[in-house]
Amino acid sequence: MRLLWRIADEGCSESTLRRRRDEWIELGLMERLRDISLDAYDRLVGLELGAVAVDGCITKAPCGGEKAGKSPVDRGKGGIKRSTAVDASGIPLGTVTAPANLHDSPLLGATLDAVAKTLGGLPDRASIHLDRGYDSGITRKRLQERGLLAEISEKGKPAPLSAATKRWH
Repeated sequence: MRLLWRIADEGCSESTLRRRRDEWIELGLMERLRDISLDAYDRLVGLELGAVAVDGCITKAPCGGEKAGKSPVDRGKGGIKRSTAVDASGIPLGTVTAPANLHDSPLLGATLDAVAKTLGGLPDRASIHLDRGYDSGITRKRLQERGLLAEISEKGKPAPLSAATKRWH
């Protein structure tokens, strides 16, 4: 709401801005704007959907909230986990939020569903790049059911890329 207060002036009050925003959302203009932006980006730059990386990160949630849970990396303080899928250039395609104490692998399906909701799905046989935390038969089966290829770093083997030399975006 602070943003509305900052852009409101004598010619347009913050309540008018709020009312217009609500009208535009109700009319579906925000969704249409998102679709136009995605189409324009795809035409001008192009998404690289043949290779997609998915991973989670934990962030602090000091005020709690509906999705917050005890953080395993911050002495049990409140935190959330964001599982995000990006294309080969690092462009975010879909994100889901969960409590911080949830493992990454159960979020894979929901993250791929978020991508499908945004883009209508991924191409058949797209490679999904995952870290060792996803290395399980269940993950491989779920990706196979979706027609996707699993590129998972295997447990007990060194990572193919050294963190000092090259990393994913």
